[in-house]
Amino acid sequence: MKNTLHFMYLFHIPILLILNHSACSHRTPASEASNNFTPEHIQKNYKMVWNDEFDGESIDTGKWNFRAEGTVRYFATVDRKTIGVDGKGYVHILVTRDEIGNYYVGQLGTQGKFETCFGYFECRAKMNRSIGPHVSFWLQSPDIAKTGDPQINGTEIDVFEYHRKTPDVVHHNLHWDGYGADHKTTGMQVPWPGIEEGFHTFGLEWNKNEYVFYVDGKETWRTTTAVSHRKQYLILSTELTGFGGNPSEGTFPDTVTFDYVRVYKPLH
Repeated sequence: MKNTLHFMYLFHIPILLILNHSACSHRTPASEASNNFTPEHIQKNYKMVWNDEFDGESIDTGKWNFRAEGTVRYFATVDRKTIGVDGKGYVHILVTRDEIGNYYVGQLGTQGKFETCFGYFECRAKMNRSIGPHVSFWLQSPDIAKTGDPQINGTEIDVFEYHRKTPDVVHHNLHWDGYGADHKTTGMQVPWPGIEEGFHTFGLEWNKNEYVFYVDGKETWRTTTAVSHRKQYLILSTELTGFGGNPSEGTFPDTVTFDYVRVYKPLH
C-alpha cells in the first residue's frame, strides 16, 4: 500500500489553493501529451523500472524522502510544507517568503528508497517564473563528499538546472571530489528559447562510459568526464543560493511543477 502524507498549511497560506491555481489551466499529463520526447532508442531498447506519475493526492513516502528537512541552505530553510501533490497529476515545489522575510524551499529525494547505477532518467517539468530560485532534477551519490576517483565515489549529475537569471538557457552540470578545496566541476549551458513556457522533458542516459543529456528528446551534451559507477539517488529541488539572482528582487510564492519522474534500464 502506498504510504502518504497529506497537504499542510504553509505560513498561513493554504498550499492546496496555491497548487490548484498554478495547475488548473495547464493540465497536459504525459499520457495525454501530443509529443513523446523519450528518445526512440530508449523506447525500443529499455524498460521502465521505477516511476512516479504524481497521480495521487499526496507525496508517496514509499518512494520519496523530504530531503534536508530543516537545514538552512544559503538564503532559505528547507521545509516539507513547500511541497504538495495537487490531485491532478502534478507535484509542486514552492519557494516562499513569509511576512518577516524568511525564505523556504523544498527537496524530495529517493536516498535509501531507490538508488541505482546506469540507465535512462527522465522528468517532465514546468519552470519557475521568478528571479532568485533555481530548480533542479539531479542524481547524487551517498559518498559525494569523498575525494579521489569519481567512478568509485560518485558524481553529482545535474540532469537540468534552471533559473531566471538566464531565462532561455538550460544548465547541465557535473560535480565531484566533494564540495571543498578539491571540488571539481564541468557543465554545459544550452540555449533553449521558450524554455520558461509550458512543460519540457529532460533526460539523462548514463552508462559505464559516458553521460548523454537531452532536452525535449534532442541530445544537448555528451561527455565522458567523471563517469560514476556508483549507485545514486534522485532529487527534485528548489533552492535560493544566489545562483539564480538576488531573491530580494523576486516575486513569491514561486513554483516548479513536475509531471513525472521515470527511470529505465536496458532490456538486455
